Amino acid sequence: MADGRARQPEIGPIVSSAHLADGALPALSELEFGLILASNAFDRWMVRCMTAAGEPGCAAIDVLVLHSVAHRQRPKRLGDLCSVLGVEDAHLVIYAIKKLEKRGLVTSTRAGKEKLIAATEKGLEICLKYRAVREALLVESVKGLGFDPAATSALAAMLRALSGHYDQAARAAASL
Repeated sequence: MADGRARQPEIGPIVSSAHLADGALPALSELEFGLILASNAFDRWMVRCMTAAGEPGCAAIDVLVLHSVAHRQRPKRLGDLCSVLGVEDAHLVIYAIKKLEKRGLVTSTRAGKEKLIAATEKGLEICLKYRAVREALLVESVKGLGFDPAATSALAAMLRALSGHYDQAARAAASL
């Protein structure tokens, strides 16, 4: 450069796999890298928040199942839990339910052939403690970023829509 400063090389998109970003939609690779980082950070957060709420030793799937079971305080069917959480392997949810039952956080009953899972009083209390920790440690700091709530909701809708495209692509890949 004329003023003596060294020219900075162009870095390009921030991705985990440059060979994937070389395709027709590099921005999708950037999004995928963001999803990888966010997914792993979210898993760590759930586990540590649950520990802070008084239930150490839970896996991320356990936390997701407990909150889903406690949602609206109505018993849930296994198939509904798998569907809502987007979990293809029901054994993961079954194992989480067994672990949560041993902790006294959920209980299961039968309604005909179906197994219904409900949160216990202890499970609901832990969910409220989790919420209090979440509000104090996460919500307050995120609010400080000044994100527009409507934009955040739009991003959530976009991620849900993208999940459908990834599911469809996964089904197509399984048929190859």
